[in-house]
Amino acid sequence: MTPEEFRRWGHEAVDWAADYLSYPEHYPVLPPVEPGGLLAALPENAPEEGEPFETILADFQNRIVPGITHWNHPGFFGYFSVTGSPPGVLAELLAATLNNNGMLWKTGPAATELEQRTLAWLLNWLGLPRDWFGIIFDTASTSTLHALAAARLHAHPATRVDGAPPDLVVYTSEQAHSSVEKGAIALGMGQRNVRKIPTDDAFRMQPGSLREAIAADRAAGLRPCCIVATVGTTSTTSIDPVPEIAAIARETGIWLHVDAAYGGAAAVAEEYRHVLDGCEQADSLVVNPHKWLGTPVDLSAFYTRRPEVLREAFSLLPDYLRTAEEDRAVNFMEYGVPLGRRFRSLKLWFVMRAYGRKTVADILRQQIAWARELAAEIAAHPDFEVSAPAPLSLVCFRMRGSDDANRALLDRVNASGDVLLSHTVLRGRFVLRLAIGNWATRRNDVQHAWSLVRQAAAAR
Repeated sequence: MTPEEFRRWGHEAVDWAADYLSYPEHYPVLPPVEPGGLLAALPENAPEEGEPFETILADFQNRIVPGITHWNHPGFFGYFSVTGSPPGVLAELLAATLNNNGMLWKTGPAATELEQRTLAWLLNWLGLPRDWFGIIFDTASTSTLHALAAARLHAHPATRVDGAPPDLVVYTSEQAHSSVEKGAIALGMGQRNVRKIPTDDAFRMQPGSLREAIAADRAAGLRPCCIVATVGTTSTTSIDPVPEIAAIARETGIWLHVDAAYGGAAAVAEEYRHVLDGCEQADSLVVNPHKWLGTPVDLSAFYTRRPEVLREAFSLLPDYLRTAEEDRAVNFMEYGVPLGRRFRSLKLWFVMRAYGRKTVADILRQQIAWARELAAEIAAHPDFEVSAPAPLSLVCFRMRGSDDANRALLDRVNASGDVLLSHTVLRGRFVLRLAIGNWATRRNDVQHAWSLVRQAAAAR
């Protein structure tokens, strides 16, 4: 592709992206397709000769886009949203153009130092200690895996050489994300050694039960390794009592990791900074700017106040990666599993600069207000009930009646193409989830979703 052709098709792609970001509601949120449809439409083998870019772009628009679930749609309420804001999208273009691999400081000086500075900015926005070490991973699942690896080494230093002993135990809420269990599986601690601590009526971890579980395991000769608290659980956005959990971690000498992948972002607005109370005592913490801070997927910010432990868990420097700057600069590859590293910090830097903290805070507080308004309307309706508190921007609710009726209701609502809701199971009952988080969403989109729910319920 010549520079002239690149410029021509680049303009075509940007024009399409600008139209898409302006009117994502022109598409059905959930595509009306069946599994295997695209596979059947695509050739089984790649072409032997290059094809015209015009044909490729046309196939993107005619074959790929119709099969996409549109997370940028203002009616996307199914999961915690990932917003592709225009500044972030442009940053992705520039990052891909630079094609920088920031595994070492030397291989990406600007990428490394921008990551350090931008993550420090985010700590400031969240009201957390500025001296924490930060590193960007793809998702919170990867960040939590690294927290568990650091905790494992902290509890048993010989792990680095000998592997995980069978007596290391991880504690988390029964409402915690599945990535905690997956991390324990991947690190050789196993599901059997993950304790799911009971929750209270608001689906928050019970500190008393946590203390009892730790005592019982120690009495049985097991070794408590890590406590994972959550700020904004996936099912209900419940917020664990981190100050009390942190006190237990401190008393027992157990590593405390806080999964604030979704809920931590709320602290950008000063009046919601309390969601991170106690987190300053954590050994590690994760927040995902790609969930509620306008940054295109993927970007997970992982922090620790014990970077030396994280580095000891993962640092391996073969001769071909040693550089003269290794004692004076950060080499991010020493702090995690990945060697190659995308220039992810560029898009967070663009987003933070383009919007500023005040605008981001306004978006978050608006969406929280809309969720609380919706929860009040649902609670007042005779045919529906709110199934969990709504401390942030998620509302869990159900129609009064059977689980089967609620499953059918969810299917009817999602079939409209206007909105996408998801579900969970709370206390054994099927519950609908409406998660507000896309920056394109407005109050009338939330009200429209609630109207569709009522209409679908009346039509059963």
